[in-house]
Amino acid sequence: MKLVNPLYHPLTILIGGITLIVGVRFARLPSIIMLPTAALISTAGATLLNSPKSESIQLKNPALVKEIESVKQQANLLAEKANNLRQEAGKLLTGTPEMELLGFVQYACDRSYELPIKIDKMVKRLQGDDSLLSASELQRQLNEVEAKMSSSRGIAREQLTKLATSLQRNIQLANQGQDARQAQVISLSTMIQESAGILQQMQNKLRMADLSNYQQQQELQALSQELRSFQENIDFLTSY
Repeated sequence: MKLVNPLYHPLTILIGGITLIVGVRFARLPSIIMLPTAALISTAGATLLNSPKSESIQLKNPALVKEIESVKQQANLLAEKANNLRQEAGKLLTGTPEMELLGFVQYACDRSYELPIKIDKMVKRLQGDDSLLSASELQRQLNEVEAKMSSSRGIAREQLTKLATSLQRNIQLANQGQDARQAQVISLSTMIQESAGILQQMQNKLRMADLSNYQQQQELQALSQELRSFQENIDFLTSY
């Protein structure tokens, strides 16, 4: 089981803090012993909270179940990559001029790290025969995407255009009485894969770039913004 950063789980930080206070103030144990003990307890708690839960997916559409399982696996891998990149960025971007850039990278990584939770919530909404996506619901999503397109430029607009095309196709499926959920999950899978590619580019840039160079800092920041655009589009698909 891979250790997890307890900063992602505030409850484990609280438990570790209480352990430290009780040990030092009441049990009179030396802080040199209690500090690593509290850190170990926080890390162990975060790791347990983050461990995957084997909940069966109750759906009558085997193809949809297969796609959901694949997406859940992709989301977990993406979260792991994001966590690794976040930690690496924290070590490499240590100078004061780089703090803003660090904030951009860490925020993008945090959003990716949250994806498995969003997928789990989406899966719960998909349970049962009464959860078929309606054309009206898909049209609402399409209207939101088209509204964003009017004020978007560059890569963000290109991504929104692709999302709009996917939604239009899924609306046609729903109007034909077909289960549009599978197509929606496949669209989500594509976005997760593209997000993983952006994360890899960010990691490569972080390792190889001259981070004192303003232009290369801007390139890394642009990648983090591109990843955030993907994450916003993923939110559209996981919120139905």
